[in-house]
Amino acid sequence: MVGIGMNFSSKATANANIEDTLVAASIAGIDQEDFRVLSVLMTWLEVHSSRINADRLIHLVATHSSVRVRLFWSSVAAWLSHDRRFLRMKAAPGPRVDLLATGTDFHIRRSGEDPRFVDGPMRVPAGILRNRASDVLTPVELGRRHRAYRRRIMIGPTYRADMWAELDGDPTLFVAELARRTYGSFATAWLVRKDWDVLAGAGEIS
Repeated sequence: MVGIGMNFSSKATANANIEDTLVAASIAGIDQEDFRVLSVLMTWLEVHSSRINADRLIHLVATHSSVRVRLFWSSVAAWLSHDRRFLRMKAAPGPRVDLLATGTDFHIRRSGEDPRFVDGPMRVPAGILRNRASDVLTPVELGRRHRAYRRRIMIGPTYRADMWAELDGDPTLFVAELARRTYGSFATAWLVRKDWDVLAGAGEIS
């Protein structure tokens, strides 16, 4: 989590896969009830959601075994409804599920609901999840530290961007390994490898 810009007191994994890390954080926050992690995850999403590879995240969430994790991401999709890429994660109408094991009604009567969850399938009382900007790196800071994030700023949040980032780190990668590392297709990796070699041959890449 530190590797993608969440400010926890631990060593960062350099250039950690963004979507894998987001889903892992949601598992810790929802299924393991680590609300500190969940708070930081929500702040990260508020700052950086436009850099997510939505297709990859949607696939990871759709195939996850935890109903509560899937409902969490459905809540995120409702909250970020201005970004239509996430619409496929929205849940069908049905009874809402409480984040807290007990005391939700009491907390909501006292403080109301967290506005980020009001339109989604989870009920979260206000004040349970803090929202502090200093808990995450800014886009500028994360762009300096994370190769794939930087390439996503340049190219867009796609598999192609991640492949360019991998070649930034290791220009000798073969096509199959490039596809494997980025979870992308062989065809996309082949095109990226070809384009990289064109620019390298032109002296545009050192």
